[in-house]
Amino acid sequence: MANGMKVLQSFSAAQPTLTNKELVMLTGLSKGTISRLTSTLVEKGMLVHDARNRCFRLGAGVLGIAYPMLASLRVRQVARPFMEELANRSGGTVSMGMRDRLHMIYVETVRGHDLHAFRPEIGAGLPLAATAMGRAWHAQASMEEREDYLLQARDAGMLDAHVLESLENARRGYEEKGYCVSLGEWHPDVHAVAAPMKGLVDNELLIFNCGVRAAQLQTAAIDELFGDLLLEMIDKIRTALADVQGAGSRKARSGRAERQALLRGAAS
Repeated sequence: MANGMKVLQSFSAAQPTLTNKELVMLTGLSKGTISRLTSTLVEKGMLVHDARNRCFRLGAGVLGIAYPMLASLRVRQVARPFMEELANRSGGTVSMGMRDRLHMIYVETVRGHDLHAFRPEIGAGLPLAATAMGRAWHAQASMEEREDYLLQARDAGMLDAHVLESLENARRGYEEKGYCVSLGEWHPDVHAVAAPMKGLVDNELLIFNCGVRAAQLQTAAIDELFGDLLLEMIDKIRTALADVQGAGSRKARSGRAERQALLRGAAS
């Protein structure tokens, strides 16, 4: 299973198709192992084989695995109206994400623009250390989670003095203001501000960001314009989510009381 995951995780938006030879290079697995794995993954619908170009791409089966996870995140439906409000106000993109090893993965995103150059989608992975979202995750994460990330980044050759300095600066900024920024360090034309929703939601630490094209900001800083508005949005989402969860609990208690009353009536 671990080797199969290595194969699937080798595909990306930058490399949507890969040959067996390329997969051998990316995974470090032997040619025979890759050949067996790709054959099995094609049978399971996880990969599609392009016989003409002798390459593979991800299959619809991958979406089938991801959908239950996305559907179970009720916070996505609760948060979307508030995210739309900030996206329209900023003329940028507002997204929700969570950490996956060395990246932050978008699980919801709303655009207040129609720019083709900056259109992140659900499922997109952003490098953790270079993005406002990743820095906000790191600033709020537990010591154990931070150490896990740093170990993985070191093993992947993605940890140096500059990365450590940027994460430490972001942590100090978060302690002072409650959010983190990235000023063109991931996408050169995009400035972003991000903050976590304090407390776990479905056992996940969720991060929200607002990204705006630098040209739109003119001489203003993105955190000055939208930092406090992002924090207000997160507070609204937290309140709305608590209301939804409270209503669900009351409904469940009511249902149990009705069933117990029916059982008592039947017994008598």
